[in-house]
Amino acid sequence: MSMVEKQWRFVKMLQQLVEFAEQNGYMLTLGDGYRDPRLHGGPGEKMGYGHPFSCHKLRLAQDYNLFKDGQWLSDTEDFRPLGEFWESLAPDARWGGRFSDGNHFSLEHNGRR
Repeated sequence: MSMVEKQWRFVKMLQQLVEFAEQNGYMLTLGDGYRDPRLHGGPGEKMGYGHPFSCHKLRLAQDYNLFKDGQWLSDTEDFRPLGEFWESLAPDARWGGRFSDGNHFSLEHNGRR
């Protein structure tokens, strides 16, 4: 599978995640998505915040802000229903709640998450 095909699959999975969130009474707003190499360095390069090998740099990760009943939810456990749903979508789907980054949803690529 080419990188663009994997990125397209990721976008379609994000659509499913957003729909699942809405069906379960949550609202999502966008957090970090693509991390531009001019600000964050290329893959493997550490600039600014974030991991040097972040999947954000590959357009394979998205962070969300989570709301329910008008309240902002920021604890990792608040994201668990979404994270477990995300992981159920594909064997390479990774939820950041497994590594102290609860609002992070990604596809693993060459060991990166």
